[in-house]
Amino acid sequence: MSKPAIEAYGIGKQYRIGETVAYYTLSETLSRLVRAPFRKRPKAENRLFWALQDVSFTLQHGDVLGVVGKNGSGKSTLLKVLSRITEPTKGRAIVRGRVASLLEVGTGFHFELTGRENIFLNGSILGMKRAEIARKFDEIVAFAEVERFIDTPVKHYSSGMFLRLAFAVAAHMEPEILIVDEVLAVGDAAFQRKSLGKMSEVAGEGRTVIFVSHNMPTVLRLCNVGLLLSGGRVVTQGDIQSVVNAYVRQGVELAGERRFEPRPEADLAFTAVRLRDCRKAISAQINLSEGAFVELDYVVRRPIRAAQIAFRLYNSDGTCVLTSTDFDSDPRRYEATHAAGNYTARIFLPSAYLRGGSYYLELVAQVPHVRLLDHIQNSISFEVLDDGSTISQFGARPGVIAPVLEWQIAAQS
Repeated sequence: MSKPAIEAYGIGKQYRIGETVAYYTLSETLSRLVRAPFRKRPKAENRLFWALQDVSFTLQHGDVLGVVGKNGSGKSTLLKVLSRITEPTKGRAIVRGRVASLLEVGTGFHFELTGRENIFLNGSILGMKRAEIARKFDEIVAFAEVERFIDTPVKHYSSGMFLRLAFAVAAHMEPEILIVDEVLAVGDAAFQRKSLGKMSEVAGEGRTVIFVSHNMPTVLRLCNVGLLLSGGRVVTQGDIQSVVNAYVRQGVELAGERRFEPRPEADLAFTAVRLRDCRKAISAQINLSEGAFVELDYVVRRPIRAAQIAFRLYNSDGTCVLTSTDFDSDPRRYEATHAAGNYTARIFLPSAYLRGGSYYLELVAQVPHVRLLDHIQNSISFEVLDDGSTISQFGARPGVIAPVLEWQIAAQS
C-alpha cells in the first residue's frame, strides 16, 4: 500500500500582530546590538496570534479535499504551509509528489512583457520546463481566449483578460498534487464554468487536489473528503457532505423556535420564528411524508405602505431551495398599508417538495426596491426525516426539491 500524499501532524502557525521591519545603517545596527541587553522588551505574548493550532489530517493519493470555514479560520494559511510558502511554527507536513499551487493567480507576471513572454516566464516560475510550456502553449492561449492579444504587453490587458491568462497557465500544469484557493472566482460567468470544468478534469485524472472555496455546491461537486476549520483548529473532517453540513449549520440554532429582540429604531422587525409539525407541536424535526407550518411573529411600530414579509429556505449545501412572501397569496398587499401592531404569519410548507436532510430559514422584511426593514440570515435550522414514505421507497431522488408530479400515460393506438 502506497504512503499518503499528504500527512499533517499538529501544524501550528503563529504570527506577531503589528510587527514591522525597520531598516538601519551599519552604525545604527551596531549601536542597537550594544544597547540590546539594557533595553526594556515589550510584552510579546500580547501581540502573538495563532492562525493555525494543532491541525492534523491525512490525504490519500487521488483524493480531492475541500477545506471550508469562515473568513479568518486559517484556510489560506494552511495552504501556504502545505505549499512551502511559509514554514509552520509547530508540527510538520509531509508532502509526497510534485506540487502546484494556485493561491494568488498572476503572481510572477511582468506587466511590460507580452502575453506570450509571460506564459513562458510564469510557467517557469511554476516549475514547468520550457519544452512542456511550448507543447501546451496553444492550448493555454485558447483556454484563456486571448489569441488576438498574445503579443501585446499585458499592461494593456483588461483585468479579466489578465486573470484568465494567469489561471490558464497555472491550470495546465501537470502536478501530482494541486492546491487551489478560490481561483474559480476569476473572469466572467462563462469562464468560471470553463474553469470549473478544468478543475473537474484534473480531479478526474486521479490527481490529489486540495481546494478552498466558499461556494458549497462547487465544493460538493469537486471533492470527496472535507476539512472544516474554525479559529485555526479542525472542527471536523470526513466525507464532504457531512463536513459541508457542519459548515452550513455553524451559527444556526437547531431548534423549533427562536425569539429575537427587535432594534428600538426599527419600523418593522421580526420577534420570533417557529416550526410546527402536522400536529401543531413546535419541533425542529418534520417527517418526509408530512407537512409543517412556518410561523413568523413580527411587530410594526409605524404604519408602512407596501411592506413585504418573506422567508427563504436553504438546504444543507447553502442552496436556496425556495422563497415565499406574503404577496404570494394576495398581490394587493403591495398597495396596502401595514397598520401598527403585532402580527403572526403562518405558512404551510409541504414536505413532499423536500428531500431528507437539513434546512435553515432566512427571514427578510422589506419595502421592495426601496429599503430593507429587517433581515435575519440564520434564524432556525430543522431536519426533514425520511420516515419510509412512498416518495423514498423507490430509491434516491436527486435534485434540490423532490415534488410528486402528476403523470398522465395513455397507450398509443
